[in-house]
Amino acid sequence: MKITIIPIIPELDKKIRVAAYARVSDGKDAMLHSLSNQVNYYSNLIQNNNDWLYCGVYVDEAITGTKDGRTEFQRMINDTKAGMIDSIITKSISRFARNTVTLLSTVRELKQIGVDVYFEEQNIHTLGSDGELMLTILASYAQEESRSVSENMKWRIKKNFEEGKPWSYIIYGYFCDNGRFEIIPDEARVIRLIYDYFLSGMGVASITKRINAEGYVTRKNKKWGKTSVRNILTNYNYTGNLILQKTYRENHITKKKMINKGQFPKYHAEDSHEAIVNIEEYKRVQKELKIRDSSNDTRENPKYYPFTGIIVCDKCGSNYRRKTTQYKHVWKCSNYLENGKDACCAKQVPEDILIELTCELLGLKEFNEATFKEKIKCIQACERNVLKFKLNDETEVIKKWKNKSRRESWTPEKRELARRRSKEQWQK
Repeated sequence: MKITIIPIIPELDKKIRVAAYARVSDGKDAMLHSLSNQVNYYSNLIQNNNDWLYCGVYVDEAITGTKDGRTEFQRMINDTKAGMIDSIITKSISRFARNTVTLLSTVRELKQIGVDVYFEEQNIHTLGSDGELMLTILASYAQEESRSVSENMKWRIKKNFEEGKPWSYIIYGYFCDNGRFEIIPDEARVIRLIYDYFLSGMGVASITKRINAEGYVTRKNKKWGKTSVRNILTNYNYTGNLILQKTYRENHITKKKMINKGQFPKYHAEDSHEAIVNIEEYKRVQKELKIRDSSNDTRENPKYYPFTGIIVCDKCGSNYRRKTTQYKHVWKCSNYLENGKDACCAKQVPEDILIELTCELLGLKEFNEATFKEKIKCIQACERNVLKFKLNDETEVIKKWKNKSRRESWTPEKRELARRRSKEQWQK
């Protein structure tokens, strides 16, 4: 027997792939300048270390740390899971995330695949033995700081409301000058035109088509949509008065905008700025809108349907709207409905399919609106008959559907409707 010693071949030193994450929660110039400095600092820090391989700096601008939907943050996490990054450097815990749950779940997820996160200010490595304990304590402080900032902001907003000052100064038709609205003549002309057309008997759809044909565009240089035109017709601000605190934020973590239905006082500021439309015209328009709305079958009015504002087109990002065909109800992309197939070629979704898949997902025998609103955040309508249900707990469920055969979809009610219409046609 011959035994040979196999010599040890030392493994070549492998460089650690390092990336950095930077974020500011305000879009002001000073903040963006600070962000630029952070990017330069981390780029130089990583590239000047011979043991590190530079994997870039991921940057989110003007996005709060309490939200999970930060684009670059999510991209960085996905790149890390794909094995492209070994270590992440960031300034502090509050820059990484102010939500304790988000922070710890992300850190633990990265820890399981051996990725370290280093917080410079706190001098914490998450792969260290006492890293998670320190993170739990410090993250709680960061979340409390976020709550404190939110409370201070609410106090400032409330003081402004009590003085008749709006919190947001972005209104079509006006620009803000030292806290006061001043008319933008070109935009005011469009607003007056919309009111004149409506009071002359034109509907919202007709007004939309006409102002687009006449070459008028929105502030973002885009074509007008029916929703925007209707919002102008119902905007009380154009009378020179303001109703303040119509909405509020749910809490400092979700920051979800809620309609104020009596949870907080509202404030009415009279003659706060120059009017574009006089109050009598505004009241006439509101009265006429109610008459026209009530003349339509309420079942055909989209505001009565829980799916309104929930279904989003995967192709163009527009919301889906309900349409009634000869024998059934379907949901179609609003961009397609208003601008045709050239603007968006997304496929319609039958309403009975939507209800069936929703009940199947929620474990319901029949559709329940309260449960639907409680559980489902949005539905993304994708290609190849795919619906992505995003739930309020941030989980995502994918459902594939197919058109029912004529025999399956031909209900007794539809048969009776077809008979009645055939008889009416024959009589004519």
